[in-house]
Amino acid sequence: MSEPSGDKEVPTTKKLTENVKYILDAFHQTNDLKIRVLKKGDATLLYLESLAEHEKIHEKIFAPIEMGHTDDVFQLPNAKHTHDLEEAVRTILRGHALYLEEGKREIAQFSVTSSFSRTPEEPQNEKVVRGAHDGFVENMMTNINLIRKRVEHRDLTIKYFKLGRKTNTNVAVMYMDGIADPTLVQEVETRLHSVDSDMIHSPGHVEEFIEDQSNSPFPQMLNTERPDRVAANIVEGRVAIMSEGSPTTLIAPATFFMFYQAPDDYNMRWFTGTFVRLIRLFSFVIAVSLPAFYIAVVSFHYEVIPDELIIPVKASINEIAYPPILEALVMVIIIELIREAGIRLPQPIGQTIGIVGGLVIGDAVVRAGLVSNLMVIVVALTAIASFVVPSNELSTALRLLTFPLILLAGTIGFIGIVFGMLFILIHLTRLHSFGVPYFAPLAPLSLVDLKDTFVRLPMYMMKLRPKDAHAIKPIALDPSREWRNRDEQKQSKQGGDQTSTTNKPKK
Repeated sequence: MSEPSGDKEVPTTKKLTENVKYILDAFHQTNDLKIRVLKKGDATLLYLESLAEHEKIHEKIFAPIEMGHTDDVFQLPNAKHTHDLEEAVRTILRGHALYLEEGKREIAQFSVTSSFSRTPEEPQNEKVVRGAHDGFVENMMTNINLIRKRVEHRDLTIKYFKLGRKTNTNVAVMYMDGIADPTLVQEVETRLHSVDSDMIHSPGHVEEFIEDQSNSPFPQMLNTERPDRVAANIVEGRVAIMSEGSPTTLIAPATFFMFYQAPDDYNMRWFTGTFVRLIRLFSFVIAVSLPAFYIAVVSFHYEVIPDELIIPVKASINEIAYPPILEALVMVIIIELIREAGIRLPQPIGQTIGIVGGLVIGDAVVRAGLVSNLMVIVVALTAIASFVVPSNELSTALRLLTFPLILLAGTIGFIGIVFGMLFILIHLTRLHSFGVPYFAPLAPLSLVDLKDTFVRLPMYMMKLRPKDAHAIKPIALDPSREWRNRDEQKQSKQGGDQTSTTNKPKK
């Protein structure tokens, strides 16, 4: 028999030894491929012990035979059949057991995959006050189940892909047929088919292969581990991409303002949600420009400081031996070091690092005359503002943009800040996510979609789906609010009856 051929179909033979040899050669004689000889050598059961579960093997294969249901393994109700050796190899890799018999070309396949999965818990990086407290896990079937329970509709469509020549990672694309734009779905599938890599392990790999502009610091696909967030975006007409082995789901297309929306916005009063969202958007300006603004003021434009503050500011920076730009860069780098150490270390030690770092930055550095009090305040406010963003990817992008703006402000002052902010704004307006303008609905301007951008208007006013989702059914709800109209009609009718009674002539 020929050597393993990869993707080509290889028919089985009636000789058991040849079929078994092909499978063994396909796995290069790996030690976790187990062979159980049955029927005095006339039959064989093959499986990978690292993927198969022994209890399931006994339950699905040997228990029905022992109970006398049938003597023929091929007749078991949970058996699938194939005549292709390459397909048999692929099913072993999915945790199946193969039953082969002398004199038969047929191979019986049994799903005996072992499952090790944690319970759906709330994501640590996407906490909410009100709303669902479950999250995705590393098992893709469990994640799809969480979406199916939230979107119980026949139009929810799922398509599977295999990515990675060596890893063969399962990837699922989810969308609402009849709502999602077919052109968008086709574009997502085309880009996934074009991925040609040996290893695809996580959605981060997929994202970098299929996004429009990999050189941009801004993420062009929304990453989330929350099922409610994914379900809401799917119903709006967007496409979700999830992969086996990761709780992260990608949502496309994405816009800049989607990263500032949180599930809490829709679980609280609309004016409260608007207030919180405005704070988040204001934090973008603070996180990007506050250190640069401070450096420009103390280095070039001290005239903008009020007279009452000139002496305190001068006293704060007078004892520092190096210029403010170097002071700011050192402090920002120290903040990043403390943050990275807190993430990588175990949780109890990470909290200790945070406390020690706060003491070092807040007190010891100032007392030593290495950093001014004002610089500590500015850097602390900048760090807090960057953490306000609900998306960790965008938060990281904002912290990266701080460095070039600090250099520009320390070089040419306010002019450098203006040039830097204009460059960021131009980049945002030119960026696209699967053909959708990244800075929509501001560029291009869509007044209708502003109802869920800077503000979060009441739900009954959100009649139309966002235009940036490119949904083929734009109407999302009926804003008639019949119960309220019915009450108003009832009240007007009662008022009319009272008026007619009052105007009725007395006898």
